Amino acid sequence: MAGRTEAPARASYEVIIVGGAIMGSSTAWFLSDNADFDGRVLVVERDMTYESCSTAHTNSCIRQQYSTELNVRISQFAADFIKNLRRYLGGDERVPELSIRSFGYLYLADNEGFADILRSNREVQIAAGAATQLMTAEEIRAAYPFYNLDDIVLGSINLVDEGYWDGSTVFDWLRRKARENGVEYIENEVVAIERAGGRVTGVRLKSGERVACGQLVNATGPRAARTAAMAGLELPVEPRKRFTWIFRAEKPLDRDLPLTIDPSGVHVRENGGGTYLCGCPPDPDPAVDPEDFAMDHARFENHVWPILAARIPQFEAIRVQSEWAGHYALNTFDHNAILGPAPELENFVFLNGFSGHGLQQSPAMGRGTAEWLTYGEYRTLDLSPFACERIAQNRPIVERAVI
Repeated sequence: MAGRTEAPARASYEVIIVGGAIMGSSTAWFLSDNADFDGRVLVVERDMTYESCSTAHTNSCIRQQYSTELNVRISQFAADFIKNLRRYLGGDERVPELSIRSFGYLYLADNEGFADILRSNREVQIAAGAATQLMTAEEIRAAYPFYNLDDIVLGSINLVDEGYWDGSTVFDWLRRKARENGVEYIENEVVAIERAGGRVTGVRLKSGERVACGQLVNATGPRAARTAAMAGLELPVEPRKRFTWIFRAEKPLDRDLPLTIDPSGVHVRENGGGTYLCGCPPDPDPAVDPEDFAMDHARFENHVWPILAARIPQFEAIRVQSEWAGHYALNTFDHNAILGPAPELENFVFLNGFSGHGLQQSPAMGRGTAEWLTYGEYRTLDLSPFACERIAQNRPIVERAVI
């Protein structure tokens, strides 16, 4: 946590949001923009530099290629929100016009079992209005001749609203506009959650204040289970480390590189100017401390580089320019979001477990959470399948397209 703390302006708020990164700020802005919500909102963020949050370490991409219709719909709204950010934020001419650099995601299947999954996923995506195409190895080779495809039997790609977008700018403007609409942000830390009679009554801050609330939102990313535990709740969300490298190629490719998901799990995409971004998890992949951002420097040379060079021979000669470790807030139950109120604590609202999809899902999740806080129901996109009751009932949402 940064070296200062700020006291809240009031002793009571209708909504306290714990965590002010992309999920908390999306919820805060949608609340502040809703004429039917007239309450006071406090966002408690432990570090206003945001340098250690998942939002700051994201690779900032969006895709439509999911295996569940709801996840496709969530990304479709995100694409519309990104491309029409100024309109959504009230036509404010200070807000930049953004676009999506749609180089697509390219899933590569090296066996018929995975190829069948890609075929099945495409049916779901097409039914939801996505533009996913299946490609044989020969078709991929014709469009992208730099790949070695000797082991590939099928690929799946979508070149509409799928690729890179400027997540940091969207985050900055959501936070700024929420504040301009009256949302209060403070740099502080919730160290205790008080409850009585099946409800949260308030929080205690690191600086000593007690703040009462009508509803509390857990938007603490990889720290979500710790926040839930303060209220006596269990949440199957763990910080899992993910590595990212940016490298320069001695012989850059002659066209955009789709975000390529190799069967090994290594992924790589266009970054611009002859540079490329790639990533992978550690092996093994245990839960880590939220403060652990140490890199495994051997992981690139011993694992990632050989896979890149085998798949794209022009990447035999590359030089790493930068690297970092970030965290997925991994839902170990089914890798999908956990949303809505806790059954045993009705005004404690989950906004957790996005498992690496958080940035691209943040517009729909923030809008939906704001609707729940205002109306007690989802009024645009029905996000109720993500309710936490499914965990106790052992009803996982099987999302087969997880990177």
